[in-house]
Amino acid sequence: MTDDGYDLDEAYQIDGPDAARRMYGDWAKTYDDSFGAAWGYIAPREIAAILDAEIGPEAEILDIGAGTGLVAEHLRGRTVDALDITPEMLEIARPKGVYRSLMLGDLTKALDIPDATYDAVVSCGTFTHGHVGPECFPELLRITRPGAVFACGTIGAVLDGAGFGSELARLVAQGRITPVGWRDIPIYEGADHPHKDDRGLVMVFRKL
Repeated sequence: MTDDGYDLDEAYQIDGPDAARRMYGDWAKTYDDSFGAAWGYIAPREIAAILDAEIGPEAEILDIGAGTGLVAEHLRGRTVDALDITPEMLEIARPKGVYRSLMLGDLTKALDIPDATYDAVVSCGTFTHGHVGPECFPELLRITRPGAVFACGTIGAVLDGAGFGSELARLVAQGRITPVGWRDIPIYEGADHPHKDDRGLVMVFRKL
């Protein structure tokens, strides 16, 4: 851990929800500055723009792994709820006024959310090394309405290694989601660090 917080390589060493809760709890107060700004982290902006182009004006959105609200800052004027495992991160997001409600929840378990609640799901930084895998998709499909849009970021190594490809293919084959579209995005901009040229992938599909 650095003096002003963790860095990306430390975040990539997370192994499961308990480790995520501890690390992001410690990092919450400095996250926006020590990572978001200092690293030129623009993936939240890019993913928000992709979702924004796919949904209508009345859509109710769930931001999973919402953290400090970096995605929702680019969805102002939209109806967005936050879900995160780390209360400290949500407390940083709260005064920004970008969420209708903030909920604690573990994406690897059942969520305390009624069926067919949301028109869209968005995420940035959640489907990455050691965080959350494709096991959460059935529960996310439960809480979304038919036609709901998913715009969720990941990276190639996680897509290949965590089983996302086969699980998404299975959901398509079962007629539960549309075929998945992929968008290639920059993750960082205007910064000089070892990951500055990293690219992200955004999975875009609808619930059937």
